[in-house]
Amino acid sequence: MRSTRNQFLVAFFLLLVAAFAGHAQGAHQDQNPSKNANPRPAIVFMTDFGVANDAVAICKAVILGIVPDVRIMDITHQVTPFSIEEASRFLAGVSPYYPSGTVFLVVVDPGVGTSRKAIIVKTKKGQYFDLPDNGIITPVADRDGVEGVREITNTAWMIGDKVSSTFHGRDIFSPSAAHLAAGEDWTQAGPEVKDLVRLKPSVAITDTKGISGEVIGLDDPYGSLITNIQGDDFKQLGYAIGENVTVQIANKPYKFPYVKTFMDVPVGQALLYIDSRGRVGFALNERDFSKTYKISPPVPVFIPHKSK
Repeated sequence: MRSTRNQFLVAFFLLLVAAFAGHAQGAHQDQNPSKNANPRPAIVFMTDFGVANDAVAICKAVILGIVPDVRIMDITHQVTPFSIEEASRFLAGVSPYYPSGTVFLVVVDPGVGTSRKAIIVKTKKGQYFDLPDNGIITPVADRDGVEGVREITNTAWMIGDKVSSTFHGRDIFSPSAAHLAAGEDWTQAGPEVKDLVRLKPSVAITDTKGISGEVIGLDDPYGSLITNIQGDDFKQLGYAIGENVTVQIANKPYKFPYVKTFMDVPVGQALLYIDSRGRVGFALNERDFSKTYKISPPVPVFIPHKSK
């Protein structure tokens, strides 16, 4: 009898240990973020809609109505209105930092409602770009290569049959991005597209006199000037860090010290530097260069060779 009782107690004890271990393991898994990580790719969103209206919120609501657990991350919604070139520059700058499978949703679309195509581009990096076929994708396509392109014509990938002529961000691009993030076959969006519309951005030119380029944007909110002059090309002109450089901007002369960072000059003083993307920039330390000198892109820039 004593032996039977002891066997029962041992079995009961083992059951308690097993139950406690299972509970502890479940609790540990709940606290482990890698176990609970959202497996869906993120949607990375950029527009020129601004933030003073409901357009961005509506697009996000459409996405969440299709795939409620998706992550939506914003690049910016303050692209200069209608500026395809600026949007393409931002997209090319951001996309390398996201993994394969990411869905980039871009709506900078001055041709909305016209014959321009709504497309999905899959790059050889495995990223998806859901955007108008107006050239925004050009620098990304040149850098990463294109695996394929589809026109979005399948109404099941849209908001429905009632697509407006002025809000394709809501009616076409947002729902199709949601279907991509949900893991659906992207080739179901519509027929294959062979040729993409391409941007022809201005390129700085070096000759025996120097480099002729252009101010292509502003580093807002600071008002620093962004140019299309590559830092490596500028360095071939012969200037050393700390030397002064005479530059023509919008056909007016300016003299800048060539420095590494803003605090290398006193507050309020101008400087020439190589920005984080490897381009020549002009700034005022802790001031707004664009507003101070009333310069807005695009304007020409000329930097001469260093005098010998």
